[in-house]
Amino acid sequence: MTTLSFIPNALTIAGSDPSGGAGIQADLKTFSALDVYGTSVITALTAQNTQGVFDVHTLPTNFIAAQLDTLLSDVDIEAVKIGMVASEEVANVIRDALVRRRPRWIVLDPVMVAKSGDVLVDDAGIRAVREILVPLADLVTPNLPEAAVLLNGPIAQDVSQMEAIAPQLLALGTANVLLKGGHLRGERCPDLLISNQGTHWLDALRVDTDNLHGTGCTLSSAIAAYLARGHDLREAVEQAKAWLGQALSASEKLRVGKGHGPVHHFHAWW
Repeated sequence: MTTLSFIPNALTIAGSDPSGGAGIQADLKTFSALDVYGTSVITALTAQNTQGVFDVHTLPTNFIAAQLDTLLSDVDIEAVKIGMVASEEVANVIRDALVRRRPRWIVLDPVMVAKSGDVLVDDAGIRAVREILVPLADLVTPNLPEAAVLLNGPIAQDVSQMEAIAPQLLALGTANVLLKGGHLRGERCPDLLISNQGTHWLDALRVDTDNLHGTGCTLSSAIAAYLARGHDLREAVEQAKAWLGQALSASEKLRVGKGHGPVHHFHAWW
């Protein structure tokens, strides 16, 4: 880990969640909880709560470009987390901006299916994530349903199938993949980190809670935060997974909504 003499800046490029558990709101909470200064560029507005996503409004691409250009021309960004991207046009705008002013780290959370099962992007948006953003990213963090969408294949049902599809995800052009196994049944949640240098399993006991809203957003932004603070990739993933486990364990202190509630981002502070 490199010790920095200043508080690092991180950027989330994602959709907005009015309930505060996912998207931009979860990312900014995560950055703040992990001692990173958070900035944001909003790609879409959603009408959602803990029970589902009811409407999505993608912002005009020229306005997304304006947000990116004005921010990146002024603020030095150590790490970027990319979340919800609903169209090819938006994906191109993000790629062009980050190529012009590339940060040290880019983490892509391929948000395509909400925890409620609602599909958030169309086929063109899926292709854009696969072909434009995956090759741009230093790390891609799909869960098993998202991995199936990216590969246009079945959802992995066990760790052996995770091991089989992980190289296929890597072959899409990214440097590293964190394939998350939280959708598997059982008492444990195994995640697989893979790169061209090899594979590394990260395992943890499953936290018995229904407060799972925004876990993917929160994990990817936590990884970005630890990367911004100077951790190497494996350290960042391990630290983020452990921190998310604590946020899940403490989530029962919250009473937010009637569906899948959020994790407790500020469990170490409140």
